[in-house]
Amino acid sequence: MAWFKRTDKGIQTATEDKKDTPKGLWYKTPSGKVIDTEELKKNLYVSPEDGYHVRIGSKEYFELFFDNNEFKELNEGLTSKDPLKFEDTKKYPDRLKAAQEKTKLKDAVRTAVGKSLGKDIVIAAMDFAFIGGSMGSVVGEKIARAINYSIENKIPFLMVSKSGGARMMEASLSLMQLVKTSAKLAQLAEVKIPYISLCTDPTTGGTTASYAMLGDINIAEPNALIAFAGPRVVKDTTGKELPEGFQKSEFVLEHGFLDAIYERKDLKKQVNLYIDLIQNIPVRKEEAV
Repeated sequence: MAWFKRTDKGIQTATEDKKDTPKGLWYKTPSGKVIDTEELKKNLYVSPEDGYHVRIGSKEYFELFFDNNEFKELNEGLTSKDPLKFEDTKKYPDRLKAAQEKTKLKDAVRTAVGKSLGKDIVIAAMDFAFIGGSMGSVVGEKIARAINYSIENKIPFLMVSKSGGARMMEASLSLMQLVKTSAKLAQLAEVKIPYISLCTDPTTGGTTASYAMLGDINIAEPNALIAFAGPRVVKDTTGKELPEGFQKSEFVLEHGFLDAIYERKDLKKQVNLYIDLIQNIPVRKEEAV
């Protein structure tokens, strides 16, 4: 069994000639399709094999919507406190610090203003990677301030939702954000500034119960989970088998809670088309920008 034994002692390959095995070269979709990650990125993180929309964050949505990825971030320094002194398996401040170090984000939403197809727009985009996109005081406050910016500057507002719901570590303070953001959107509607709500996978809990379903137009990406309580919770509560595709965006559209579903490559064009139609101005063409 000589092949178990090394005939020459020591490592023969020079350090400069060593090649590390690259990580993340391939992405496997839930249907089993495999795609090169570089190709996936070029395709806006949508699998060309089966159309599966991979979850992305605020960075990628800003790149998608803002012309030349140029924007000014709003209120980027806001961070959560711990007024309730919450602790489960980890203290809340420690959990926040770990999430910030891992994601390089301050909290679960980023807000910014820039041009999309040549016209100003304010965008609030959530990040599921930050404690499940949970909605705490900072999330509600940043969205409220972004809406204020839209009102003060008469700029259309786009909300990109991606959330597991209210942040339990902030308890009632988190639930207060539903009321605050809904009230701000009512003010936005009073001055007739367009609000487009984009639901992505997943949009659940308090997010769905507030700003995610209050748009002048409510749209979604394909196959996104959109619900208040998830399918497993509903099934356990009712004790009944659920229809196929229950609470996916196609199911939600069929039952009247969405206006349309668009693939990621069409979002920029469609969002701006709705804004032009709502404002009764000439429709902009993507080629002109």
